[in-house]
Amino acid sequence: MPRLDLRSTAVDLTRTICDIPSVSDDETVLADAIFEAVSELPHLEVHRDGDTIVARTRLGRAQRVAIAGHIDTVPINGNVPARDIEVDGEPYLWGRGTVDMKAGVAVQLKLAAELTDPRVDITWMWYDHEEVAADLNGLNRLAASRPDLFAADFAILGEPSDGQVEGGCNGTLRAVVRTSGVRAHSARAWVGENAIHKAAPILARLAEYRPREIEVDGLLYREGLNAVAIRGGIAGNVIPDACEVDVNFRFAPSRDAAAAEAHLRDVLAGFEVEIVDLSEGARPGLDAPLAREFVAAVGAVPKPKYGWTDVARFSAMGVPAVNYGPGDPHLAHHDEERVPIAQIEDVERGLRAWLSGD
Repeated sequence: MPRLDLRSTAVDLTRTICDIPSVSDDETVLADAIFEAVSELPHLEVHRDGDTIVARTRLGRAQRVAIAGHIDTVPINGNVPARDIEVDGEPYLWGRGTVDMKAGVAVQLKLAAELTDPRVDITWMWYDHEEVAADLNGLNRLAASRPDLFAADFAILGEPSDGQVEGGCNGTLRAVVRTSGVRAHSARAWVGENAIHKAAPILARLAEYRPREIEVDGLLYREGLNAVAIRGGIAGNVIPDACEVDVNFRFAPSRDAAAAEAHLRDVLAGFEVEIVDLSEGARPGLDAPLAREFVAAVGAVPKPKYGWTDVARFSAMGVPAVNYGPGDPHLAHHDEERVPIAQIEDVERGLRAWLSGD
């Protein structure tokens, strides 16, 4: 089993954990390494649930901060092992997970080992299955079995935010929209009904849709409604009798789940719509006292988080949460995923100073 040296730099630790493949459903090797490393730290109480590891201080501080990061990645595509590159003369670490979000996890592990006397109690959470359906998410599972572990006054999720603070997040909804027809030989198409052709109005409505921008607690969120996949067809000489269009709706945190679903069904009225995944967003949470302190300490100008992140889970449990981690979110899941070395160091420095009270 690979071992993690928590005495190494956050950059070196990022290299190490990026070279341990942990695509969703295959996180156990990395989870084992994290569990072994943090279990050796006497100042932390460690709990494990599957491939989710929680380590927390018990110092009796007046306030507690939860800091979380997921350990899984999207599939590898020739971008492991990680390697050092330069872009416009600036050093980067390139490879799967460098942005989303092993650099953030590396910073957290480094600080978890070294911050033995922080000014607040800290709950560190490293979890599995973030990149797949919500019902598999390690935090979702943990919230059901051990909600007490989420008790905190403020939470920070190490999602890539370009080293800035991103408040809240959009919600996300996935739906399958279906059309049906009648099979026939394509030489006699007039005796059938083409289900793929019937999907044309679905695509037209989505192409014509104009998503809104809406301000929520001072941050401007952008919504999006898009077809992301289409399936249909039986053979090259058969009129298809079924077609499915996968649709993804990213909605501002001003909408709840019911409002998001109602809006989608209104846009696609007249078609069969099945909701297959739905996660509400989170309001920015920047009005919490610890959030204001944190933003001021790291010198950030808060921005909205357009993608969905697990800040929504904390928000749903009454814990204000923000995103703060190294890496450009535009490069998350990209085959050229890469993170500036300096940004890893900056995020480590910012978190360390705030948590230690320096």
